[in-house]
Amino acid sequence: QVQLVESGGGLVQPGGSLRLSCAASGIIFSGYNMDWYRQAPGKQRELVASITSGSSTYYADSVKGRFTISRANAEKTVYLQMNSLKPEDTAVYYCKAERRQLGYWGQGTQVTVSS
Repeated sequence: QVQLVESGGGLVQPGGSLRLSCAASGIIFSGYNMDWYRQAPGKQRELVASITSGSSTYYADSVKGRFTISRANAEKTVYLQMNSLKPEDTAVYYCKAERRQLGYWGQGTQVTVSS
């Protein structure tokens, strides 16, 4: 059974930082591309960052220079370091594991940026 469990969300003031984690089980983690998506109320889910099995990375323009995605294959975990957070970063953040036609989602973790 595949499980992706996100953690690390919470309430933070503008300009602050959070580090999200997504722990995977039930998959050969090193062979999967890993993504972070987010969905704000009333908006579509959007891709924030991704890291391939070979550790190439992609970032949405809105988070470039502020967010960093990384992976630890031995721990089967992907991270999203979020710095200089803005109120518009408020959303539920989801991780996704992708390999060819396969895709698995986590349950999400809430990030709220507010003073």
